[in-house]
Amino acid sequence: MNVLITGTGSGIGKGCAEYFLKEGHRVFGFDRKESAIVDENYTHYCLDIREESAYPELPEIQVLINNAGVQNDNDIDVNLKGTISITEHYGIQPEIRSIVMIGSASGHTGSEFPEYVASKGGVLAYTKNVAMRIATYQATCNSLDFGGVMTELNRPVMEDETLWNEIMELTPLKRWMTVEEAAEWIYFMAVTNRFCTGQNILIDGLEAGNCNFVWPK
Repeated sequence: MNVLITGTGSGIGKGCAEYFLKEGHRVFGFDRKESAIVDENYTHYCLDIREESAYPELPEIQVLINNAGVQNDNDIDVNLKGTISITEHYGIQPEIRSIVMIGSASGHTGSEFPEYVASKGGVLAYTKNVAMRIATYQATCNSLDFGGVMTELNRPVMEDETLWNEIMELTPLKRWMTVEEAAEWIYFMAVTNRFCTGQNILIDGLEAGNCNFVWPK
């Protein structure tokens, strides 16, 4: 299948692209960084997903993974508007088989920077909109809303012992997801899954569910 993955320069996007390549798919990657992947079935485009005029002409895409995202002043424009732009351009067409949005646990809990959580909350709603529209093609659309993932972006807390211990106190599984585990989830929802659609799936090691039930003893 022809697979388009945004944000393949590092982290989840890079790991996801490598996983799809290993499984024999043809992968197109979009990122502002140069490619870190060398494979005859991988084609890389250096571009900003906000700039629709820079989108290349591609073969019909069967699988679209919206992974590109930032945590800065451009959260709404990149994480939400960029995701919408890519999806409308490449995903809403008869050959599409599945679309996976990489959301965030923050879209459920509101626990992060204001514009970031707003952008990811918008992705959750947009997921349901897209799922309804591509159902006519027998295609699925879901968001995978990860909590902590062991990526370069999260080094500021991963390498701070005090902050890391505080995070682990909130995480019942006492660890974060690896990039490889994230890629496995994405592949399952994009390729193996054929019936679950329109869902926002929270995958955070139960961090968001860590609360105490108070009741008289």
